[in-house]
Amino acid sequence: MTAAQQYNWQEICKRQDLVAGSGVCALMAGEQVALFYLPAEEPPLYAVANRDPIGAANVLSRGVVGDIAGQLVVASPLFKQHYDLQTGACLEDADEKVEVYNVRLDGDSVLIAS
Repeated sequence: MTAAQQYNWQEICKRQDLVAGSGVCALMAGEQVALFYLPAEEPPLYAVANRDPIGAANVLSRGVVGDIAGQLVVASPLFKQHYDLQTGACLEDADEKVEVYNVRLDGDSVLIAS
């Protein structure tokens, strides 16, 4: 069994809903998920909870994506904390973290593991 088969994959949006180099927000089971499409990266798609735990608001999809010491991050638009897109860890506060979701492209569909 491959890693992709171990999950229950569901379509969360279409590829054309994504914005290259930026984030968008989608709903999964009533929860907001921030999706980041970075076509120059491998993998090109990342998904984290949209809720910034420090700012207590659903804003991470509007954050700025960047690279800090080789780590892909999103900077919260509220207080500018950086969250690692692969682990969800906050670079400035080890006690804070956002949930990370497995996500992949399948043709024109964006699939997320639930």
